[in-house]
Amino acid sequence: MRGASRTPWIYLAPALVVLGGLLVYPVYQLGLISFLEYTQAQVSGGEPTTFQGFGNYAELFGDGEFWRVLLATVVFAAACVVSTLAVGCALAVLLTRVRAVPRLALMLAGLGAWATPAVTGSTVWLLLFDPDFGPVNRMLALGDHSWTYGRYSAFLLVLLEVVWCSFPFVMVTVYAGIRAVPAEVLEAAALDGASQWRIWRSVLAPMLRPILVVVTIQSVIWDFKVFTQIYVMTNGGGIAGQNLVLNVYAYQKAFASSQYSLGSAIGVVMLLILLAVTLVYLRLLRRQGEEL
Repeated sequence: MRGASRTPWIYLAPALVVLGGLLVYPVYQLGLISFLEYTQAQVSGGEPTTFQGFGNYAELFGDGEFWRVLLATVVFAAACVVSTLAVGCALAVLLTRVRAVPRLALMLAGLGAWATPAVTGSTVWLLLFDPDFGPVNRMLALGDHSWTYGRYSAFLLVLLEVVWCSFPFVMVTVYAGIRAVPAEVLEAAALDGASQWRIWRSVLAPMLRPILVVVTIQSVIWDFKVFTQIYVMTNGGGIAGQNLVLNVYAYQKAFASSQYSLGSAIGVVMLLILLAVTLVYLRLLRRQGEEL
């Protein structure tokens, strides 16, 4: 029995070694720099590196802009997660209602959006909403309205792009879960006079709870660390930093301002937040495995 318990770890050992080399050392360096005074002067070797302790974190937590950006990141990520789940679940239900050819076309279109690189997708969305040449402004008769000028309209534009490239994962995953639900259960609910919304809320959603938990937590992790869409579509965080999120904020601190220690401290804070979400995710997976 003891040898059998070691067998999975033997097979996993090569992957763990690779992941350890790719993740452990960068995380160690990130944490180390966050405790040092590390600016452009230290990078160029002009001044010695000094140990700051928690000084960088004290400076970060004492900065009102950090808390504003953190709040904006949480609200933006929550809006992206809710919108992605709503669109993905609605289209998953639609896939069960249409014929084979429309279903295949919708799935191919969704997977095409999912496979599109973030930079390419963000550029395409900027072209669609361009104030001078974009077709969206012409269709809505908005003239030369700039979507990236206002704070909320810029966040909305980025949210639409994030949902566009994220909903296929939810759609395909939830659709697979729906197909696994016995048809007799859905037929019985329909015969009882339940509407489509009532069937989803009272029958499908409880049965799909394990899948919904997985896609929700993964969406939280992905949307909380959004960088490319915000950076490309708002030109680095918007006018006067009005569209900053934590990832872009850390980039600006580290590379635009050469405050590498503060940028690393922001990275550590993000790492701890996402680690907490991941631990919740693993705990829920373990609980579901025990229930099954």
